[in-house]
Amino acid sequence: MSYKVVIPARHASTRLPGKPLLELAGLPMVLRVWERARQSAAEEVVVATDDARIAEVVRAHGGDAEMTAADHPSGTDRLAEVAALRGWNDEVLVVNVQGDEPLIPPAVIDQVAGDLAACPAASMATLAEPLASIDALNDPNVVKVVRDAQGLALYFSRAPVPWPRDGMPGTPSGGPWRRHIGIYAYRVGLLRRFVTWPPAVLEGVEMLEQLRVLDAGERIHVADACAPVPGGVDTQADLDRIRTLMEEGT
Repeated sequence: MSYKVVIPARHASTRLPGKPLLELAGLPMVLRVWERARQSAAEEVVVATDDARIAEVVRAHGGDAEMTAADHPSGTDRLAEVAALRGWNDEVLVVNVQGDEPLIPPAVIDQVAGDLAACPAASMATLAEPLASIDALNDPNVVKVVRDAQGLALYFSRAPVPWPRDGMPGTPSGGPWRRHIGIYAYRVGLLRRFVTWPPAVLEGVEMLEQLRVLDAGERIHVADACAPVPGGVDTQADLDRIRTLMEEGT
């Protein structure tokens, strides 16, 4: 199996401006993510950015950066532009590694690519992990996913789904409740189709772009992650948490 990694990295961020260039243990965050991706089995790792400062930092470190348009509404659109610029054919597998995941395990990157390669019924793959607390289940910032017996997604939601008829037990541990982990593998053909579709109604309600894929009748494979994923950096508190984990040698 061969696959490529694209790391979307925007300089503009409402909560943490300039996030890709914030320092983590002596290196900008985007390089920490790039280093993790380089430890995977990907044959090519590309940082896709709309900011020359980010591209310069990546190239100075020996990395590959692709300048993309500044007006992309999502990272998926940015990936589609990279695929077009690089001339990748429809069957090429691409993993979207978020540019704010400096502790993403390389094994997880390999896993999501392998899951997609092994599931011809799906044009996209992602990961999840069991939910262990009621607080997380009820948190709208924690995206939940419901899947079928073949491991294909039925729905993604910010709501606590599935909801038992007789009420939730004391803990969701051991049941079908899963937190979605935001790493994606795509066949390039899906990326080309995705950017031609208008946003779906459900996507607008939940503010989850993967619902556009399900709305279009495409299938998304979902497996439990093979290793814990520490999470990304959206806020200053997240940044402080990741810095502490890195200081501790995580």
